[in-house]
Amino acid sequence: MNYIIPFLILITVVVFIHEYGHYYFAKKYGVGVTDFSIGFGREIFGWNDKSGTRWKICLVPLGGYVKFFGDRNVFSQSEQQKLIDKYNDEDQQKLFILKPLYQRSIIVAAGPIANFILAIIIFTMINMFIGKDMTPAVIEEVQPESPALVAGLKKNDKILYIDDNKVLSILEVSAFINSSTEEKIEFKVLREKQEISVLVKPNLVEGKDSLGNTVKKRMIGIKLSPLNNEFNRQTLGPSTAIYYSCKEVWFVTITTLKYIGKIITGSGDSSQLGGPIRIAKITGQVAEHGIVPFLSIMAYISISLGLINLFPIPMLDGGHLMFYLFEKILGRPLSQKTQEGFFRIGLFLIIFLMFFATFNDLREIGLF
Repeated sequence: MNYIIPFLILITVVVFIHEYGHYYFAKKYGVGVTDFSIGFGREIFGWNDKSGTRWKICLVPLGGYVKFFGDRNVFSQSEQQKLIDKYNDEDQQKLFILKPLYQRSIIVAAGPIANFILAIIIFTMINMFIGKDMTPAVIEEVQPESPALVAGLKKNDKILYIDDNKVLSILEVSAFINSSTEEKIEFKVLREKQEISVLVKPNLVEGKDSLGNTVKKRMIGIKLSPLNNEFNRQTLGPSTAIYYSCKEVWFVTITTLKYIGKIITGSGDSSQLGGPIRIAKITGQVAEHGIVPFLSIMAYISISLGLINLFPIPMLDGGHLMFYLFEKILGRPLSQKTQEGFFRIGLFLIIFLMFFATFNDLREIGLF
């Protein structure tokens, strides 16, 4: 229960924000919304609002959907003239498929965008009220025969950049090293008032993260410690907090895309892909450390959900945007048969990814 409750809270908030993005712009453009669901399957409880939308919580909490008036699915397929003819002129104004292409595109894209906005808001609040660590990353020790020593890093070097990522905090060093997809990582350090560039080839070792989970980490063999063991955490003004929040969201997004690219090309470590079980476990572990770590992991999950939904895979938001791009180029929607073929491919990909991620989760907890 220590894992399940935090996970349900996190996934409910993240999914609600995503679906509310769709809902808000659907209502803005006059699209009728019949259902707003958190979860799938049998309804546990719900209520109807004055516009006729059924707000409900369903049995399986792994996702959600917004159902539009007259549609069989969340987003309409093309060639539904028979369905259109069933409604009078007033009701036709509520149909999603009759809205201009740009409005349909905005409604679809609003869900993922809402997830990115949620992450920015969370990071901004943390930066403003808790503060952002600004402790300089100064090397205290270089381990013997380590990659760092071989490359030429020395004690008292101040790390300025890692792979063109500016290092503002000692806490960012490990994140930048482990998120790098390059065989050799470029370090720019300040040594005796001179900036020096060093290429370090890290060792890939199996270790434990801060929560005790087994992970494969890239290690270069340096030790960093703040002066007098005191971290320099600074509260930021609104504009600066938003800037660093947007920068964090951008970094996570680009790093994720690079990692996925490595997996697709066969050079990435796919064992680190996780599904709901791993997310629930990490969420529960993080929640034990307080509200700020919990909100931080919520922001990262929100970014992941928004990004994944933008992938051009049918059944995801990105798949619908892909169809709309075809519609814009061709001047007409793809045929229903073509779209259904794409949807079958999308369903296969999603089931495969879910199976693979779940297998990794079960293997991590020792069931395989």
